[in-house]
Amino acid sequence: MQEIFTWQNITIYLVIINLFGFFIMWLDKRKAKKGAWRIPEKTLFIITAIGGGIGTTAGMYAFRHKTQKVQFVVGFPLITILEIIAIVYFALK
Repeated sequence: MQEIFTWQNITIYLVIINLFGFFIMWLDKRKAKKGAWRIPEKTLFIITAIGGGIGTTAGMYAFRHKTQKVQFVVGFPLITILEIIAIVYFALK
């Protein structure tokens, strides 16, 4: 199991999930403009919670999407900060 959770694999995962988070925010904004089916807000928070917080937050501001909703403006960065604290804690342990 230790071979799976190397710093290299964790870094690769975080890069991929954050790129995906950024993309999903772009996609949802595009769908909103077209009046099409939207990505559920719960899904956006799940992507943020599984490590994509930097990407979803960056996408939120880059595309000016969900910036009027307090739950996103506060929630995305808060989740990301808590995850960073947890990673630093476990890395130093």
